[in-house]
Amino acid sequence: MLDVQAKALLQLIEQRGLPAVHEVSPQEARAAYRERRFFTQPAEPAMSEVRDLAVPGPGGPIPCRSYRPAGAAADALLPGLVYFHGGGFVIGDLDTHDVLCRELSNASGCAVVSVDYRMGPETRFPGAVDDCLAVTRWVAAQAGALRIDASRLAVGGDSAGGNLAAVVAIAARDAGDLPLAFQLLIYPCTDCRNQTASHRDNGQGYLLTSDTIAYFYRHYMASETDKLDWRASPLLHSDLARLPPALVLTAGFDPLRDEGRQYADRLSQSGNRAQYVCFERQVHGFITMGKVLDEANTAVALCGIALRRALTAA
Repeated sequence: MLDVQAKALLQLIEQRGLPAVHEVSPQEARAAYRERRFFTQPAEPAMSEVRDLAVPGPGGPIPCRSYRPAGAAADALLPGLVYFHGGGFVIGDLDTHDVLCRELSNASGCAVVSVDYRMGPETRFPGAVDDCLAVTRWVAAQAGALRIDASRLAVGGDSAGGNLAAVVAIAARDAGDLPLAFQLLIYPCTDCRNQTASHRDNGQGYLLTSDTIAYFYRHYMASETDKLDWRASPLLHSDLARLPPALVLTAGFDPLRDEGRQYADRLSQSGNRAQYVCFERQVHGFITMGKVLDEANTAVALCGIALRRALTAA
C-alpha cells in the first residue's frame, strides 16, 4: 500500500489544485519548487560551516555550496561528498536541496559540496554532465584547501542528480585520474527510454508522472538520440565494472523504481559492491520531505550510515 503520509500529501496537492510541473514554464516550475519546499522540508539543521563557492566550469563559474557537519573542528580533514540535486535536469538548485545536504553532512560526518549545474532548456545535454564532472575534479584538486580527504571522496544525488552521480563515477573510472570511494544514488534515472513496468504502473497519480518526465527530457535533450548516450542513460553503458561501492535507493510508487533496481543489479553483476534498498510505500522525491514523511528521515539516516561506513573504510 501507499504510505499513509504520502497518500495524505498527494490528496492535499490534488485538493489545492496545484498545477503539475509539465503544465507551466521551466521558470515557473523552478520558482514553485523553490517556494513550496518549506511545506514539506524540515527546519535547516545547524552546521559548523556553510559557504557559497564559485567553481570554474566549461560554461563559466558554477555556483556551489559547501557544508561541514555540526561539531567538526575547523582544521579537521573530513571525507567528502559532491552532491548533485534532483529536478529532471530542468528545476532544482542549491536552495531546494539545502536541508538535505545539511542532513547528509551531519548524518555522515562528511563535508558536502552541493552543485548548481547548468540545466535545460538554457543548456542542453550533456552540459549538466560536464559541470558535475568539472566540480568533482575541482574538489579533488582543491581538497587540501577545503579540508577534505581526497582519498575519501564520494559522489551522490537524487533523481536527475543520481543519474549525474552515476555518470561521473563512470567517467572518473574511464579517465583513471579521479578515484572515488562511494556513490550514493537516490531514485536515479538510469535509462531514459522509460520502458520498464514501473513507468507503466506508476506513470500517473504518484507525484512524478509520465507527462512530467517527458517534459523534463524534452527540455534537456536536443533529440531522442541523446537518450541512447550512456551519459544520459548510464544503464546502457557496456561496461559497469570497476566502479565505486554504491547504495541505490528507490521508491515503490516511483516510475523510476525498476531502472534504479536494474542499475543496482548491473553493478553487482559487474563485480562491484552495491546495496539496494526500496522504500516500497513511497513516491518519487520523498527523501527531501522529512517534515511530512517519517520515512524520509529514515532514508536520510540510512544514507548517512552508508556514507560513514564506506568512507571510514576507504
